[in-house]
Amino acid sequence: MRIVNHVIKLTTSTTLDFIDITEKIQKKIKASKIKNGIINIQSLHTTMAVIVNEAEPLLIMDMKKLLEKLAPRTYKYMHDNFKIRTVNMGPDEKANGHAHNKALHLPTSTMLNVMKSTLQLGTWQRVFAIELDCPRPRKIALQIIGE
Repeated sequence: MRIVNHVIKLTTSTTLDFIDITEKIQKKIKASKIKNGIINIQSLHTTMAVIVNEAEPLLIMDMKKLLEKLAPRTYKYMHDNFKIRTVNMGPDEKANGHAHNKALHLPTSTMLNVMKSTLQLGTWQRVFAIELDCPRPRKIALQIIGE
């Protein structure tokens, strides 16, 4: 058994950016030379999700609308009140309570099968990284385990 680690670097372009990372993952699997096993795909951020779903534009529009209804950007989040918040504050802190609350409803990782050096997916399945906050550089960690 072997374990191979990679990091995919992305730059998101907007809030609720659905980025299809399936082909990038597939290239890393091929490069790993692991024929059969599993891959864990993990966001390294609290406001970026990783999901498996269909790459159909109208469905993605529906998912964006639903996420915005679940945690609207216009809501007043305590996390965004920098007068009272005292922990986990960075020098360029942004009001992003909406992004953290959207993240409650989505996974930060997914584990999938690797068979014959290929990501095993159903007919319409694709792997997406979803930006829940604002545009910025992001990282997705991959760990491929197998032989």
